[in-house]
Amino acid sequence: MTLNHALQSLIDTECQKAQTHAVILRVHSGDGLVDFKGSAGAAKQQTRFAIASISKMFTASLVMQLSDEGRIDLGQSVQRILTDVDLTGLHVVKGHDYSAHLTVRQLLHQTSGLADYYESDLAQDLKQGDDRNYDLNDVLQMTRALPSQAAPEQGRSYYSDTNFQLLGAVIQAVTGQTFDQALQTRICAPLGLTQTAVMDGTDIGLPIYHKDTVLEVPQILKSMGPDGGIISTLDDMLIFLRAYFASQLFTPQRHAQMRQWNRLFFPLQYGYGLMRIKLPRWMTLFRATPELIGHSGASGTFAFYAPDRDIYVIGSFNQTDAPRRPIGFLFQVLQAVAKHQ
Repeated sequence: MTLNHALQSLIDTECQKAQTHAVILRVHSGDGLVDFKGSAGAAKQQTRFAIASISKMFTASLVMQLSDEGRIDLGQSVQRILTDVDLTGLHVVKGHDYSAHLTVRQLLHQTSGLADYYESDLAQDLKQGDDRNYDLNDVLQMTRALPSQAAPEQGRSYYSDTNFQLLGAVIQAVTGQTFDQALQTRICAPLGLTQTAVMDGTDIGLPIYHKDTVLEVPQILKSMGPDGGIISTLDDMLIFLRAYFASQLFTPQRHAQMRQWNRLFFPLQYGYGLMRIKLPRWMTLFRATPELIGHSGASGTFAFYAPDRDIYVIGSFNQTDAPRRPIGFLFQVLQAVAKHQ
């Protein structure tokens, strides 16, 4: 069996599992010797799909570009940039309001400790298909209604989509462009990404499911913007990942800075808009497993690079019921590649 047949068999098998309706996968090696693109179920290889929280890699890239240009200081308080936004009471821990002192770096590194607005009633609305539009003011209101996760800089990262909503507002304030305009002019146009954009509320691409129900929530997905509202294709995502890890979007110094890993939740670590997966040897019968760097999303999306194997793995399960499912699948893909090399 060839590698392409093995990978197609892998996604066919995944698609036969319960509550799995469409799987797409792209696997590519830096030298081009491995180059697979496949789909199973109600999906086509060229279909656009909502990339969910992989969008955070794009947002972080824009922030790093602006930092390279001297237009953003990562240590600067967000409140000083967002002069027209009142952050008072957004982040209160044990009676102390940290809101005015939150920095760009803390948002990027997920060390702000801010509550995650998505974990309000919004997550349940999405899974029930109750669509609605919201803006930054709504995000701040939802966040204030939730308890903060921790005081800033507690030695670990606390995942919060609120952080990246605020970063989107920072990008808009600094550039004078909408988030999508900045995305187009600074990343998509230079890289030739013709199928990548912030969703506009009319097309979510490949259907997203919650269990066996198709989610018709274009307005929610559009509103996610910088934290999870980008739509793309397997081909565009491969171009983006290759440029990202070749430091074509920002300086190599920034790239190294983004790999300051904090504990997130097992088995994930978090850098600056970037996830790392490295399984401990006790989980793998003391066999070494590849390091994976990239990001995943709540709808079963994944876009990772294995540096020691020089392999890119991108795809989606388009299913909100098991957001951690891609982790085990990624290692199955890499194992299949290793057997055929």
